[in-house]
Amino acid sequence: MSLYYNQNPGTDVSRRGDPKYVGRVISSMINGNDNDNGVLEGSWNDHFAEHENPSRWNGSVVILRKWCQENYKPVQYGQCWVFAGVMCTVLRCLGIPTRLITNFNSAHDADGNLSIDKYYDSAGRSLNISRDSSWDYHVWNEVWFIRRDLGTSYSGWQVLDSTPQEQSKGIFQCGPASVRAIKEGDVDLDYDTLFVFTEVNADCNQWIIYKDGTRKKAYCDTERIGKAISTKAVGSNSRVDVTNNYKYPEGSPEERDVYKKAIAKARGATLTERLSEVPNETIRKPEISGVFKLVETPVFGKDIHLNLILTNPSTENKPVKVNISASTILYTRRAVAEILQEAVSVDLGSKEEKRIPLKISYAQYEKSLTDDRKILATALCEVMHSQEVKILVEKTITLETPNIFIKIPAQVVVNKPVTAEISYANPLPEPVKDCVVFVKLMNQEVKIDVADMAPRERSQIYFDFTPHRSGEIQLQVDFSCDKFSFVKGFETINVALDQ
Repeated sequence: MSLYYNQNPGTDVSRRGDPKYVGRVISSMINGNDNDNGVLEGSWNDHFAEHENPSRWNGSVVILRKWCQENYKPVQYGQCWVFAGVMCTVLRCLGIPTRLITNFNSAHDADGNLSIDKYYDSAGRSLNISRDSSWDYHVWNEVWFIRRDLGTSYSGWQVLDSTPQEQSKGIFQCGPASVRAIKEGDVDLDYDTLFVFTEVNADCNQWIIYKDGTRKKAYCDTERIGKAISTKAVGSNSRVDVTNNYKYPEGSPEERDVYKKAIAKARGATLTERLSEVPNETIRKPEISGVFKLVETPVFGKDIHLNLILTNPSTENKPVKVNISASTILYTRRAVAEILQEAVSVDLGSKEEKRIPLKISYAQYEKSLTDDRKILATALCEVMHSQEVKILVEKTITLETPNIFIKIPAQVVVNKPVTAEISYANPLPEPVKDCVVFVKLMNQEVKIDVADMAPRERSQIYFDFTPHRSGEIQLQVDFSCDKFSFVKGFETINVALDQ
């Protein structure tokens, strides 16, 4: 709490019984991007030098201990799921009910206009010229308490986010924002409700920038952002969908009314001014549609096969020019390297659907794929000799890695030795070396150097341990080598008392 404490020590101490104040301070202190001795420093590139890759962490305890042992120097590095996990641990230790939330297709609105502006060149390649972005997913925390400052209708779950995205009142912090306020578009309420509203309900504007510098809005997608908002079920690893807590169903009149209300409030319009202040901008929808569909599950180390499916619902013939590109990306959707570009032309007859096959080989993506293992395919489709709106089709492809299999004896008893069989694989069509398996159990981690592996080889090791308490424990496994890292697996073990 150094920034808050140094500003006004007396006020800080007197407010430590207020959960919204404590939550906001913790949101700031989990990240170290304000030079305030915060716990974690964030990094969103794919080069972490000698520091820890965010995907390496398997728990909060080791991070907090490292922070204390190194005299409160920020630990390197964290990304959203790491920040959220550490904050969950800290808040629960303080007695504040907390859970993690994952928002898929999460918007980062840098200018507060409730829209995400995405720019592409005439070939459909993404241009990194806007601070706005949409991440494949983003993770934050919800905390539960009464909002006496806003009124009881805004009590319950509140959003806190310690990932350093944008400053709030001069500090990298976010929340607590009432989930109820977010759903109702009350973006004028404390704290950072406007920012979180946009994360789950922004409109996504697609712009084409031509070679002469002119810009044209191709399409406004009102339903892309904020998908499958999820949390973990109590007592199991099942997913619970909480999207309806954050917004009304996409495409419903209530959702559009709330969006207009939020825009008006963001602009400072009064209740009576809202209808006249908010323009009903209409972007003409294209008369053809398109979607990418995978032919089979994409697997790391193998070629990727997918189809671009174009549909002409009209009775008129449509000659279409298609520019297709693919790039390796981070989970924040920032492009790393372009790996494919091609152009095709198709004629869509009356009510016709056509499939354009696309192959992305392992040789094309192997050198530029990051630990996120994500590829973005795009297709910019233009009906020739027409004034129709262009359509841009996108698909994020996440490559699956081979499972780690963990076999545990049917019965595990306190103070009796146990042998676990751990099976792991090299999914690549080439050998790998510098192989290592990390096994974590009962807050202890063991590093095991294992043999180099041939192409497509699966191997196993045996791990001996003796549990010293009954109840549920978790065995976590992490496999890495010179060509890929952080293939993870876990097994929950129920330890019985010795009869």
